[in-house]
Amino acid sequence: MTSIRKMTSLRKMKTLRNFAYAAVLAAATFNLAPNLASAQEPVHGKFTLTHDVYWGKAKVPAGDYAFSFDRNAISPVLNLSKLNGARTGFMVLVPAMDDIKTSDESRLLLESTADGSYVTAMQLPEFGMTLHFGIPRVVEKQIAKAGTGAAGSGQ
Repeated sequence: MTSIRKMTSLRKMKTLRNFAYAAVLAAATFNLAPNLASAQEPVHGKFTLTHDVYWGKAKVPAGDYAFSFDRNAISPVLNLSKLNGARTGFMVLVPAMDDIKTSDESRLLLESTADGSYVTAMQLPEFGMTLHFGIPRVVEKQIAKAGTGAAGSGQ
């Protein structure tokens, strides 16, 4: 009779262990499923630059380009590939990104300096985001230095 109780006890423990394993497996599946479902595909598109621009620290020549951006990447980088003329590619770090509501059309926002035009933002409303880019500090220092020199020589 004692051996029957031991066998019954062992079966209960095994059943309990299997149930616990199944519960942990189910919990893990339900926790991972939303993350997999919310993972979004990389953003792709094309655009044309009518003149040379600075994008981050890179000088990007005029032409037709394809771009891709993976918003889920650890290090957010915009990849640019020139489609016409000499094949060239650029990788531009994206220091900031905002979610935006859908609006009319995609666009590049430029800021003009003495050195040329700098891309400061890429609005992609069809993907619900704006990518922000800065002007390198070297240019900002040169502008400040030019402003300081002009003010000092006027006295």
